[in-house]
Amino acid sequence: MAEEQQESSQAEVEGVNCLAYDEAIIAQQDRIQQEDLHKKYSYIRKTRPDGNCFYRAFGFAHLESLLDDSKELQKFKAVAAKSKLDLVNEGFTEFTIEDFHNTFMDLIELCEKQPSLQELLSSFNDQNVSDYVVVYLRLLTSGYLQREYGFFQHFIEGGRSVKEFCQQEVEPMSKESDHIHIIALAQALNVSILVEYMDRGEGGTVNHHVFPEGGDPRIFLLYRPGHYDILYK
Repeated sequence: MAEEQQESSQAEVEGVNCLAYDEAIIAQQDRIQQEDLHKKYSYIRKTRPDGNCFYRAFGFAHLESLLDDSKELQKFKAVAAKSKLDLVNEGFTEFTIEDFHNTFMDLIELCEKQPSLQELLSSFNDQNVSDYVVVYLRLLTSGYLQREYGFFQHFIEGGRSVKEFCQQEVEPMSKESDHIHIIALAQALNVSILVEYMDRGEGGTVNHHVFPEGGDPRIFLLYRPGHYDILYK
């Protein structure tokens, strides 16, 4: 299910809930070799292309970055612990979100025990654990969007309210993520994310954006239309 780590500077590390190697990912790797991207990053970790890839990539990459940073881990744990109350105050039913929150906190507490990277990866490759984390991150994204509806309403098309957008495009599993989702989750958890956007057009340009603007990113993601993977310096 996952590829073994290679020795080259452009190695592919074991994936997060990944699928078998396919032509799209091979083509993506070829593009990385051709772009300036390879000058900045050494590794890529694949995530399953199932519409939940942003949340899965975010969850794993951030917790991985905290394995050797106990101070930031404790800060993140405090934010995550409080997040359930924030959702309840936003109108979510505590009973329906509790299991998802508990799974999220269990992973953070696992990181406190300084597990091996393989142990963390194994947790994320457990379908039930991984999906529960995705659900909770989607709820956090929805909660922040609704809490800050006055700002985000201007970015929602189709005459929908923020609540309708969240019910249709954020909370359901397998719905793909865009700028608005990334901004909301980054701000909800106070985590900075850098996304490298790979253009499929002629010229093969790569542009990056930091969420929120001016942040010092701990997470680096590669976006190609419809999919996010994790990048490593």
